[in-house]
Amino acid sequence: MSFFKKFYDNIVRNRDPEDDTIKVKGKLKPKFYGTVTPYPDFNASKDAAILQSAIESKGVDEDVIISVLVRRNNEQRQKIKVVYEASTGEKLDEALKSALRSDLEDVTLALLMTPAHFDAYLFRDATKGLGTHEDLLVEILATRTNQEIHEIKRVFQEVYNKDLEEVIKDETSGDFTTALLAMLEGNKDESAEVDMALAQQDAETLFEAGENAKGITISTFIGILTKRSGPQLSKTFQKYALVSDLTLPKALDLHLKGHIEDCLVDVVKCAWNTPAFFAEKLHRAMRRYGTCEETLIRVLVSRSEVDLKKIIEQYRAMYDTSLQEDILNDTKTHFQKILLGLCGPH
Repeated sequence: MSFFKKFYDNIVRNRDPEDDTIKVKGKLKPKFYGTVTPYPDFNASKDAAILQSAIESKGVDEDVIISVLVRRNNEQRQKIKVVYEASTGEKLDEALKSALRSDLEDVTLALLMTPAHFDAYLFRDATKGLGTHEDLLVEILATRTNQEIHEIKRVFQEVYNKDLEEVIKDETSGDFTTALLAMLEGNKDESAEVDMALAQQDAETLFEAGENAKGITISTFIGILTKRSGPQLSKTFQKYALVSDLTLPKALDLHLKGHIEDCLVDVVKCAWNTPAFFAEKLHRAMRRYGTCEETLIRVLVSRSEVDLKKIIEQYRAMYDTSLQEDILNDTKTHFQKILLGLCGPH
């Protein structure tokens, strides 16, 4: 848990206090911190023709393919797919799968999926075969909105003809399953307002649940940590530190073990500072024995139209180097180029 202590001490305590919402038609909406924005002079027919030429050219023109895909947002890529199939009779993803190889193929195919289809694919990949990638399940459920979670469930059923809830029940067990299913309900509070009385009450409830002589009441931790909003939990964590000699993460470290501990610790991280959570994921993907290309693809693609700008800022603050610099050092050729393209101008 030393990595979390560093995360909590250096970053979590310095949670960005700025208001990350704006009013749109009288409703609060999150500000845009993505690195990929709509291409201003978009023409789906023109882009489809450019991609066809690049794919069919002798040797395949990867640079052109990258240039088009990273400079169009997801909605525009979906339109290109439709036009490409209508004009060539072949699906764009199938054409790219035949033309490209390895990590470049993987990232381009990810870019062509809608966010819900990409997440459904990740869920499927994390739960099929031998072993389950528990941290990936938590990452998705802890960082998606209620609406996004409902859409993931719909797409998963549509594409794989399986109920996601049943898959989670089959592939996980115990309190970890309970926590995942609670998040899968997609009914977390998403209000930006903080109820100070509730924060105090939840802090005391969590303290009592953790200090129970008969053992920790895990259901209480799951109920609060998976249902409260990020701003609400942040205040609860502050209140918890006032009623206990331990921070909440340390309490979780002492009282829980295994997948449920990792799950709830990740929920705490995401509630306090989601960009820092992803910055840590990216750093660990490039600082182990070899580079974890799957993590780089997953995070950069899924966050490129959400908060990748803030993730890049947090990365520099946490590790005293830029994300782009580490990508340059850890990846090569066209895969490196497309990842840097997703990071935006630098």
